[in-house]
Amino acid sequence: MAKGIADRVAIIGMGCTKFGENWDKSAEDMLLEATYEALNDAGITPDDVDAYWLGTLSSGNSGLTFSVPMKSEYKPVTRVENYCATGSEAFRNACYAVASGAYDVVVAVGVEKLKDSGYSGLVVGGADTDGTEPNMTAPAAFSFLAPAYFKKYGLDPKQGKEVLARIAWKNHRNGSLNPKAQFQTEVSMEQIINSPMIAAPLGVFDCSGVSDGSAVAVIVRAEDAKKYRPDPIYVKALSVVAGYGHGRFHQDYDFTTIRENVAAATDAYKQAGITNPRKEISMAEVHDCFTPTELVIYEDLGFSERGEGWKDVMNGVFDIGGELPVNPDGGLKSFGHPIGASGLRMLYELWLQFHGKAGKRQIDNPKLGLTHNLGGFPWQAVCAVTIVGKELG
Repeated sequence: MAKGIADRVAIIGMGCTKFGENWDKSAEDMLLEATYEALNDAGITPDDVDAYWLGTLSSGNSGLTFSVPMKSEYKPVTRVENYCATGSEAFRNACYAVASGAYDVVVAVGVEKLKDSGYSGLVVGGADTDGTEPNMTAPAAFSFLAPAYFKKYGLDPKQGKEVLARIAWKNHRNGSLNPKAQFQTEVSMEQIINSPMIAAPLGVFDCSGVSDGSAVAVIVRAEDAKKYRPDPIYVKALSVVAGYGHGRFHQDYDFTTIRENVAAATDAYKQAGITNPRKEISMAEVHDCFTPTELVIYEDLGFSERGEGWKDVMNGVFDIGGELPVNPDGGLKSFGHPIGASGLRMLYELWLQFHGKAGKRQIDNPKLGLTHNLGGFPWQAVCAVTIVGKELG
């Protein structure tokens, strides 16, 4: 496990574009929009920035993707990629660079332009293999979670479908309150349950959309943060883990949990000194690529006891007014998933919440927030968990 850099770095500004089918904007347009919003929020100019980290899966192949449109004169720009954890990975690397003392002010950028690809799902360019890798869509892979969970915890298919629909309903309801979401309309339980099937039991509304977007964070050392603003937020934990494909080799693999979720959360909680996440975390943004993924995440991250997550869903525990709001901005269900941007978009929601700027989504006096990303498949994934807080210590 990582020793961590709790309370050694802080965020002093953030920016985020509207997510959606941004046909009128290129990746460069979006990253510039989000970067200048973040710089203005922090009260600095590009001249004050020492280095940049750019996260993108398929919208650029080097630091030139950022430096050329930004006209950043001969400054370091490091492009990183780590599947759906790409935005969080850019943020993690930028934070470590500041904590090391190598730089004073850095910027983490996440961007993805998916809608011009001509492809209806996630655009994932894989390396050459020996041809034995499974060929499976993301909805098919994550659909395995639902029947496994229903069977293990005694839910009949109709009851299970209602639980999944309640998750989608919550996230779309939250997204309807968010002007930067791709989808800003509430969807009824009936619509969700009866939506066209994609990969049984997942219907259209059990799946996140595909979108374009960018989000950005400005990072400095914690001791310098209040030189820029009176209300920075402090980084408590940064965890990224990569699995080794355990589930690929076991016919009896348990699809009611994703091991990488558990490992990343355990590491992050140790770094942040958290022993009871259900009570200590004020709000969370998690990777709801599909509704059963969010259900499993509740239990993997310790928000619910094993087998109790579905009950907490139906009791409204994870609603904005509930005990532990999850995806108050609407999540991937409302924003879609521009891969390189999603992790930083999640942080942007926590930033708004900590500063009382979330409008009708505002959570009462949040103290700690968590973001979570999951990339790959349930049996072989990368996972990122980031924890930030309003106060030092």
